[in-house]
Amino acid sequence: MSTNSKLHLFLSFILLIACVGKQENKSNIGEIIKPNVILVITDDQGYGDVGAHGNSIIKTPNMDAFYTESTHLTNFHVGPTCAPTRAGLMTGRYANSTGVWHTVGGWSLLRENEKTLANMFSEAGYKTGGFGKWHLGDNYPFRPEDRGFQETVMHGGGGVQQTPDYWNNTYFNDTYFHNGKPEKYEGYCTDVFFNEAIKFIQTNKDNPFFCYIAPNAPHGPYNVPMEYYNLYKDLGKDVLADTQKRFYGMITNIDDNFGKLRNKLKELNVADNTILIFMTDNGTSAGYYNKKGKITGFNAGMRGTKGSEYEGGHRVPFFIYWKDGKISTATDINTLTAQIDIMPTLADLCGIDLPKNHQPLDGQSLVPLLRGKDTLKNRMLVTDSQRIQHPKKWKNSAVMQENWRLINGKELYNISKDQGQQNDIAVERPEKVNEMKAFYENWWTQVSKDFDKDVYFKLGSEHENPITLTAHDIHAESGAYPWNQIYIREGVIGNGYWSVDILESGNYEVSLRRYPIESNLAINATTPAITKENLPGLENDIPEGKNLSFVKATIEFENQLKLEKVVNETDLSTTFTVSLKAGKTKFTANFLDDAEQNNTVYYAYIKKI
Repeated sequence: MSTNSKLHLFLSFILLIACVGKQENKSNIGEIIKPNVILVITDDQGYGDVGAHGNSIIKTPNMDAFYTESTHLTNFHVGPTCAPTRAGLMTGRYANSTGVWHTVGGWSLLRENEKTLANMFSEAGYKTGGFGKWHLGDNYPFRPEDRGFQETVMHGGGGVQQTPDYWNNTYFNDTYFHNGKPEKYEGYCTDVFFNEAIKFIQTNKDNPFFCYIAPNAPHGPYNVPMEYYNLYKDLGKDVLADTQKRFYGMITNIDDNFGKLRNKLKELNVADNTILIFMTDNGTSAGYYNKKGKITGFNAGMRGTKGSEYEGGHRVPFFIYWKDGKISTATDINTLTAQIDIMPTLADLCGIDLPKNHQPLDGQSLVPLLRGKDTLKNRMLVTDSQRIQHPKKWKNSAVMQENWRLINGKELYNISKDQGQQNDIAVERPEKVNEMKAFYENWWTQVSKDFDKDVYFKLGSEHENPITLTAHDIHAESGAYPWNQIYIREGVIGNGYWSVDILESGNYEVSLRRYPIESNLAINATTPAITKENLPGLENDIPEGKNLSFVKATIEFENQLKLEKVVNETDLSTTFTVSLKAGKTKFTANFLDDAEQNNTVYYAYIKKI
């Protein structure tokens, strides 16, 4: 054999080995490929606000089509309000244990030691993106980008136009926070959040990804593009009130975006191996009215709406689809389930580990249920709505077991026979009441362990310097929380403090403002109204910002210092330079008018020098 023939044979052998190696590598990759996960959670859309659930008025063709292909958890429960639901969803734990039992007032901050779905997926090698509403903290280390999300486009606070959100956002052509930095976007808020989510999916279609789409809609204010309002405007007031027409229009807009999302997944050829979930965060806020017996809207026969301990406050839609995982046939699962079950379920479905150093889970994997085995029969769960500084036992609570509901520790209902919870049978079934009360007592012992442990804002952190504190997050024992920008414009009075952790002793600059820094408005400035005439789609005019005639500003770091300064008429801010000692303390900052009326500053910027 010639030298050339030998060389040719050797190269052919090497090429054959390489090809075999590549084929084996492809096979291995095929065996371990993980599904993508998209979780869509809307804001304030109730169980009855979907056509597939029997609502004959609302237009949700894409949700309804999804219903015909998905498994439905028909007895699925969340918190009666926004932030607690999201805390439970993100952690697999009862929200009260995570430091989140309110939507404002310093108790919507997810404790630092909690791990999230985004932590779980990022640790498993997934690309992670979050779009829309977070509502678990706007400062380090509570922000979504601090909790496992690699790409984010989100508004501030609990909704567009709330105090931590970018100034003068209206739902239309707003500025949102892209990876924590303000960026201007064109279009309606829901369209923007779905569009940005689709961009994230397109970018990461060749990698496993976790995409969290959490539009603020249909949360109020009920600002909606006119073409969606017009779908319902001609319905009589005996069918829908005007606010409900706006609310339904917002949901139909979500539905259009949901359809666009599903089409894009098919176009990108990732639909079959994507776990797609649709759910909502609490009962309806405006889809059902019962005013002195006059009913408009639809609530699927349930009692209560958003915030209620009754069924309509916390039973919500949950549809899940995964074609490659053989979850693609319309199926009802009636077993009692909750948002705390989603973390262990997704870990199980995706074959990944729970996040490192996570706290003990309260939820359980629903995979056996999805595979036809009811392993959770007779379980008990609790949901409640606190919305106060110091949680109270039994407050607005529901203990649930299958079809049994113990309300506030006193009323007992069997919703299989009494869906509207009108017939209290506690006296007739004392043994069931006692059984459920005993469960609640153990639950309360568990979730109340850290109620006396505060959650602190970090001053002087290299991750956020300066830090922006807003009146949305003050601890206040009484009075209002100025949690939205209309309150800021109107001068609603709040009195409270922020819990802060001064990370390092040194000099700090404390700058107090009535309006946020991006507004460039003076403390005592007026600012013009934003009217429906100038911005069609607004539910109501956004009022003029009043001159509150502040004359003095004060700050206090408890047990360290207390200072005051005169406020001049043209001042944009009042700034103090102070020397602070490291440690945890209470920070109070107030503006005072000429009648010595205290009002918490709405925005405080603190920078370590």
